[in-house]
Amino acid sequence: MAGALTAMALTVVPLSTAHVATAATPAPNGKGTRVSAWSPSMTTGGPSFSDQTVRMVVHSSVAGSGARITLSNRYSATPLDATAVDVAVQASGGSAVRGTFRNVTFGGSRHVTVPPGEEAVSDIVPISVSAGENLLVSLYVPGTTGMSTWHSDAFDTTYIASGNHTGDDTADAFGTTTTSWYYLAGLDVVSPTAKGTVVAFGDSITDGYHSSTGTYTRWPDFLGRRLEDQAGPQRLSVVDAGIGGNRVLTDVPNLWQGVSALKRFRHDALGRPGVRDVILFEGINDIGNNAGPGGGALTAEDLIDGYRTLIDEAHAADVDVIGATLMPDEGNGYHTPAAEAIRQSVNRWIRTSGAFDGVIDFDKTMRDPAHPTALNPAYDSGDHIHPNDAGMKAMADAIDLRLLRT
Repeated sequence: MAGALTAMALTVVPLSTAHVATAATPAPNGKGTRVSAWSPSMTTGGPSFSDQTVRMVVHSSVAGSGARITLSNRYSATPLDATAVDVAVQASGGSAVRGTFRNVTFGGSRHVTVPPGEEAVSDIVPISVSAGENLLVSLYVPGTTGMSTWHSDAFDTTYIASGNHTGDDTADAFGTTTTSWYYLAGLDVVSPTAKGTVVAFGDSITDGYHSSTGTYTRWPDFLGRRLEDQAGPQRLSVVDAGIGGNRVLTDVPNLWQGVSALKRFRHDALGRPGVRDVILFEGINDIGNNAGPGGGALTAEDLIDGYRTLIDEAHAADVDVIGATLMPDEGNGYHTPAAEAIRQSVNRWIRTSGAFDGVIDFDKTMRDPAHPTALNPAYDSGDHIHPNDAGMKAMADAIDLRLLRT
C-alpha cells in the first residue's frame, strides 16, 4: 500500500524563471540540508507516450529523506499530463521492495499537468534513501504526450508498460526497456550530513559515454563514492549535468545533444538545490567541430570568453567553479593539428589564468606518458576520446577534494 503524503503547495516553475541558483537550505526541523541527490540535464527530441507507465531508476549520491522529485516539460510543445506518479525502493531491475511504494503528489493531488516549457516540483515524499541506493520512480501518462523532454544517454535501464502499473511491485508488465530517462529531471533530499551539492557539468565524458550500463561508473559517480568513503561524514552530494555532444558556445543540430552550455548553465548547474561547486569540463566538442560563434571558425579566445561568462554567472550566484583541462584525443576524428593547438592554448589558460576557483588537470591524468596527445591506452574505451570504467575512476581519483567547499 502506498503511504500518505505531506501536502504542500504545487510548485510549477516557468522556463523564464527556472534559472535561479538555489542555495543550500537548512531543513525546517534543523536535522539536515536540502541538496540535490540526482539530477540529469534534459533535452528535446524524446519519443511520444500514450497510456503508458514509465519506470525509471534514480541512483542517489547521498543519504537523505523527505524526498522531492522534479518533472520537466521544458523542451516539449504539449502539456505533460500525469495522473499517477510514485516512488519506491528498487529491489532489482524494475521490481520494487514490497511495501516501499509512496504516492507522489503535487499540491496535494496525484494528478499533475505541467505546461510546455515548465517544470513541477512535488510535495515532500516520506521516503529515505542511502548513499548509492536506487529508487524507482514510475510515471503514468494516460493520453498522448507528443515529443518528450528526455535525457537520451542514461546508461541505466528504464522500464515501460502499457496502461497504469505505477503500483506494481514486480516488473512483469514492463515488457519494454530503454536506456533513457523521460520527464524526470531531479531528486532532492534533506541530508543529515551533506552541506551542499557539487554539479559535474560537461559533455559525453561527464555523461558517462562508454561506461558500463547500470554500474554507476561515470566519473561523477566515482567522485560521489569518494566523498562518501572519506573519513567522517560526507559533506557534499554530486550530480551529473553532462549531455553527450554538448558544446559551450553553440547549440547542437541534433536535438538530443542539447542547447549550449551558455544557455543551460544557469538552470542545469546553478539551479540545483544546494549547489556550492560546479566542475566545468566542456569544450572538446566545440574544438572538434570547429564550432565558433555565429557559424565561424573557433578560436581559443572564443572558448575562453565562454568560460569567463559561465564563471561570472556562477560567482554572481555565490557558486565556485573548478575548471578541468580538456583531455587528449589523438586517434579520434576530432584530432587535427589546428584543433590540438586550440586545446593546448585553452588548457594553458585553464591552468594559469587564475579565473577558476580551482583546477583539475584531467589532461595530465589521462594522457599517455609516452604520447601525450593521446589517451593512456589503459584508460581508452577504444574510440580514443571517451574513457573506459578504469579511466572514469582515474578521473575521479585525480580530484583534490580540498577544492570543494565544505
